[in-house]
Amino acid sequence: MRISIYDTTLRDGTQGEGVNFSLQDKLLITRRLDELGFDYIEGGYPLSNPKDAAYFQAVRDLDLTHAKVVAFGMTRRRDVAAEHDVGMRALVEARTPAVTVVGKSWDLHVREVLGVSLAENLSMIEDSVGYCASQVGEVIYDAEHFFDGYRLNPEYALETIAAAAAAGAGTIVLCDTNGGNLPEQVAAAVDAVRGVTSAAIGIHTHNDCDLAVANTLAAVARGATQVQGTMNGIGERCGNVDLCAVIGCLALKMPGYEVLVPGKLASLTEASRYIYELANMNVRAGQPFVGPSAFAHKGGMHVHGVRKVASSYEHIDPSLVGNERRVLVSELSGKSNIAEKLLEYHLDQDPLLLAKVLDRVQDLENEGWQFEAAEASFVLLVEKLAGRYRPRFERLGYRVSVAGASDDQPVTEATVKVRVGEAVEHAVSEGDGPVNALDGALRKALEHHFPCLREMRLVDYKVRVINARAGTAARVRVMIESCDQDDVWGTVGVSENVIEASRLALLDAFDHKLAKDERAEVASHPGRVAAAGL
Repeated sequence: MRISIYDTTLRDGTQGEGVNFSLQDKLLITRRLDELGFDYIEGGYPLSNPKDAAYFQAVRDLDLTHAKVVAFGMTRRRDVAAEHDVGMRALVEARTPAVTVVGKSWDLHVREVLGVSLAENLSMIEDSVGYCASQVGEVIYDAEHFFDGYRLNPEYALETIAAAAAAGAGTIVLCDTNGGNLPEQVAAAVDAVRGVTSAAIGIHTHNDCDLAVANTLAAVARGATQVQGTMNGIGERCGNVDLCAVIGCLALKMPGYEVLVPGKLASLTEASRYIYELANMNVRAGQPFVGPSAFAHKGGMHVHGVRKVASSYEHIDPSLVGNERRVLVSELSGKSNIAEKLLEYHLDQDPLLLAKVLDRVQDLENEGWQFEAAEASFVLLVEKLAGRYRPRFERLGYRVSVAGASDDQPVTEATVKVRVGEAVEHAVSEGDGPVNALDGALRKALEHHFPCLREMRLVDYKVRVINARAGTAARVRVMIESCDQDDVWGTVGVSENVIEASRLALLDAFDHKLAKDERAEVASHPGRVAAAGL
């Protein structure tokens, strides 16, 4: 059975706190979701704001191959004919292949929010759906607050459904707008709706009880054939149902259901992170199926099991959704963790090295180091313990000074001295702070020897006090995240001096960039590298 995926990231998703998309963002997301095989993409309310109006104009120029773009709007206003209502006309004039009309199903909202009689609300639903059905190819009716309405006044809630279906709605979508219902309540209500209409049924849930996915799957199990939600679950309050989780469950956990375009499930993780990037939001590490921690293993017993039988600690193969397994290294690690991390360096069969690395990691973490998010520093540590580390440059010294200026704005200056081969480089740079100044000075000293460093930039910097009771003498841990055009990596430094901790993490970041580019060069041009003596 085909379950149509209806995405409302561009409307309902943008109601989430801190979420905002430009017009170009909305068009890019539309194209990406169409490529995945989403069936409907709700672009917004044409009368809401100029951006949404512009979207419905611009989206006509996109060569979409699968998805239908949907315009969203409310039922007509009270005492206004549908054909004269500006909102209704805006829906039709959006010229989308489908429109969604939202109406009231809960008598509380009818009386207290709309301020109309129950009979007038039924007329508003009938007139609005009927008018749109006469003008647009497909009408979807969203029954707002349906489950709350059904629980408190089931007869009237079902009347609103029957009115929409009789007026020409092809799909009736039942909405848990407040996100407060339980799966058994959702299932019972879907059964009741199936008894009063032959129209297709959809489900739209919010996550206020952390049950949005469970409620959605309960509705599908009872016959719903359309799922409305948002990518990554973004939305108002606690968010909407996360379509990434729903798609993963329908495709991999519930036999007999079809979603997306065949072969596109493996692009789900990439699409999830693409939308996080456009929304300027941090990726949710523990997000099911697509989060970077979804298949991350830290406990030694877990890693030992996964290395023997992956399914012993993983509910699916991560590659099915485009994700990957990650093994974390920490004081909780066993030899299996270390062996898994060293596998790509062909060092996992050296038991003495494994024991040495494990002991060193546990000692360092006891001192405040942490390697879970600093894999680059961990790799450098292993290379040193294995005797394979080859310094690309030698650190001879550094100095950082902060001085006040006449305008009360401090001036930060860093000086570094390094040796590259036989050359000694002495460079100075000003910066917005000590790390920025150190970064600038190191680049001045090294970039003409290693031009690839121009591709590298710092993207995040975090400081954490480890032993807070020591006050101003406390040890601090600095985490730095760096990237180039191909990769993102983390490094760590620990010291009682925040500048020294920053320097250690920064040097590891530079070192890792040089090492990984060198490995790539060896892999692609082994003959040339051998001739150069590398």
